[in-house]
Amino acid sequence: MASQNGTHPATPIVEARGLRKQYRTGAVPVEALRSVDVAVVAGEIVAIMGPSGCGKTTLLQCLSGLDDFDEGEVWIDGTPLRVMSDHAKADLRARRTGFVFQAYNLLPVLNAVENVELPLLLAGHRGREARARAVRALEAVGLENRARHRPNELSGGQQQRVAIARALVNEPAVVWADEPTGNLDSDSAADILDLIERLNRENGQTFVLVTHDARVAERAHRILHMRDGRIDAEERPTPRPAPFEVPASRLGR
Repeated sequence: MASQNGTHPATPIVEARGLRKQYRTGAVPVEALRSVDVAVVAGEIVAIMGPSGCGKTTLLQCLSGLDDFDEGEVWIDGTPLRVMSDHAKADLRARRTGFVFQAYNLLPVLNAVENVELPLLLAGHRGREARARAVRALEAVGLENRARHRPNELSGGQQQRVAIARALVNEPAVVWADEPTGNLDSDSAADILDLIERLNRENGQTFVLVTHDARVAERAHRILHMRDGRIDAEERPTPRPAPFEVPASRLGR
């Protein structure tokens, strides 16, 4: 229920209960996730940290619907994933979420604005509308003057800004990021983190970041520490402002 000021304080936009995921390496089963419970509040920046192989990327993929899980349930904006078809999950990802990856994943034959508008075109938006929204997304990340440049004409930091613009072009409720600064030098990484903080503050986007870098995690409202497929600790960096309180109209329910 919304409060009188029209906000949803402490509303979980992502929630998982009893999440289990097992892989098989030959005849040996590997427990990637061991009954994980987690909730992400709308308007938060949450960082997931832990040693290599602890399950943090698997958790991100299961929470976002990119990968299936064996037991438990995940809800995105109140919608349960386990009972959804692959087509329905793909549609939910396209409409309500955005993705940023370490490798940028830009198409080299397309320029910046074409890379950003591509998800909208694939979702059936008209060309003129898609282009206008792509230009606005590039403006939001400060790259409107690089709209006609192809990836090989952009720096690593600029390419990651294009990737973030692409993740934001559908106005997602939550943005998933897997090592978003992993390929960047320290100055470019700081610029990307400043951008994520600004977008969170100004637009209310929720960010879930997998990272091994403490400099990334210290920008978050919460840090979840993983080990052996479990969340074994949580901390709140200080000083940090409170999470953005998302207006009821922005939750899209």
